[in-house]
Amino acid sequence: MVPMPPITAPATLPDTARRTTAPAWLVMLLVCAGQFLVVLDVSVVNVALPAMRTGLGLSELGLQWIVNAYVITFAGFMLLGGRAADLFGRKRIFVLGLALFTVASLGGGLAQQPWQLIAARTVQGVGAAVLSPATLTILTTSFPAGPARTRAIGTWTAVGAGGGAVGGLVGGVLTESLSWRWVLLINVPVGALVLAGAVLWLTESWQDTGRRLDVPGALLVTGGLALVAYGIVQTETDGWASASALLPLAAGLVVIAAFLAVEARAKAPLMPLGLFRLRSVSSANAAMVLAGAAMFSMWYFLSLYVQNVLGYRPLQAGLSFIPHSLSIVLGSKIAPRLMNRVGAKTLAITGAAISAAGMVWQGTMDVHGSYLGTILGPGILMALGAGLTATPIASIATSGADPADQGLVSGLINTSRQMGGALGLSVLSTVAASRTEAHNSPQAMADGYGLAFQVGSLILLVSLVLMIVALPRRRADAAHG
Repeated sequence: MVPMPPITAPATLPDTARRTTAPAWLVMLLVCAGQFLVVLDVSVVNVALPAMRTGLGLSELGLQWIVNAYVITFAGFMLLGGRAADLFGRKRIFVLGLALFTVASLGGGLAQQPWQLIAARTVQGVGAAVLSPATLTILTTSFPAGPARTRAIGTWTAVGAGGGAVGGLVGGVLTESLSWRWVLLINVPVGALVLAGAVLWLTESWQDTGRRLDVPGALLVTGGLALVAYGIVQTETDGWASASALLPLAAGLVVIAAFLAVEARAKAPLMPLGLFRLRSVSSANAAMVLAGAAMFSMWYFLSLYVQNVLGYRPLQAGLSFIPHSLSIVLGSKIAPRLMNRVGAKTLAITGAAISAAGMVWQGTMDVHGSYLGTILGPGILMALGAGLTATPIASIATSGADPADQGLVSGLINTSRQMGGALGLSVLSTVAASRTEAHNSPQAMADGYGLAFQVGSLILLVSLVLMIVALPRRRADAAHG
C-alpha cells in the first residue's frame, strides 16, 4: 500500500542543543534517509505478499499480520518515541531506532517460519516508531527558524511521500529480480551506512522538560489494539460468536479501557485526554480513524487482486501502481493551496467523496478485469482523494490547540490514521474472506476483494458524514468549539 504522506507541524521547541558542525546537506541526507526507510517499509512488502505466502506457507491471517504487526507497533509507540527523543537525545534515539530497525530487517529477511517474519515486522515497527519522530526534531534543531527550516521540513515531507510512492515499484523489482526476502534485506546495507554517518556527523540535542516516559501507556494501547485486531480476524474462520474471537476482542477492550484510566491519572500522559475536549481535536481524530480504516488497505487488496486474479508478475504489479502513487503525492502537494481557496473542511469532505467514488468503482472488479478499465481509473480517484483529505484534517486538528501542543496533536493525527488503518485491514480482510474462503478460485477472490472495497466505501461515507456534522469550519470555531 502507499501510505498517505506524513503530516507535520513545524516544531519550535526550547532545546539544549549544540548546532551541528556537519554540513547542512549531510544532516539533511542522513535524516531523510532514515525517514525514507520508515515510510518505504509500510508499502514495500505489499507486492511481495503473494511470494511471501508461497515461500513460508503463510495463511490469510499470517498475510495480514505481515502488514499489521508493523503498523500497530509503529502507531502504538510513535508518541513514546517522540518523547524519548526529546528526553534522552535526538541523535541517541535516532541511532537506537535505526539500529533496531536494521537488525529486525535482517531477521525478517532470513526468516524461515511465519512467526519469525511476523516477529521481525513487530520489532521493525518499534524501531520505526522510535526513529521517525527523531528525524523531524533533528531537522528543527539543526536548521535555524525561517526559510532554511521551512525548506528542510518541506524536503523531509517530500521524501516521506516519495518513500510511500515508490514502495510498490521497489517491492516489485526486488521480488522479481531477487526474491521477496530482499524487500527487507535491502534495509540492512542502507541502514548500516546511515547509522555510520549518524554516529560520525550528527550532533546531540535534547529538550529538558523533566517529564517522564509513559511506557505503560504505550504498551497498553499497542497491546489493546493488537488484541482487538486479532479478535476481528478470528471471526474470519470461527465466526463472531466463537470464544476464539470474543475473548481477544473483550480482552482488547479491557486493555484499552485500562489505557484510558492510566492516561487520565498519569502526570505526563502519552495521550493527554484533555485535548479531546477540543472539538477540533476530537472530531478530526475520529474522522481520521475512519478515513484511515477505509483508505489504508486499498493497495493491500489491489496487490492481491492484480497478482492472484489477473496474473501480474510482481514487477508488473509495482509498475501498475505508479499512477496511483503520483496521484496521492499530487493530492498532498496541492492540498495546502486548495485549502486557502475553499477552506480545510470543504477540501477534506471533497477528498473523501472523491476517494469514496473510486472505491465504489473499484468494488465492481471481476475476474475479467483490465488495467485501463479496472485498475487505473478507480485507483487514481482513491489515491487523489486520500492525498486531498489528510492535510486539511490535520490542519483542523491543530488549529484549535495551544501552540505548545500542536506537535503532539499532529502526532495524534498520525497515530489515529495508522491505528484506523490497522483495524480497517482486519475488518476488510474478514469481509473479503467471507466470499473467498468457500471457493478459493479467481472469481471468488475477485468477488471478495470487490466486497472489501464496497464496504470500505461505506466506512469512508460515514467518515464524510462525520466531517460534515462535526468538523469546525473556521479557525475561530476550532478554537472555541
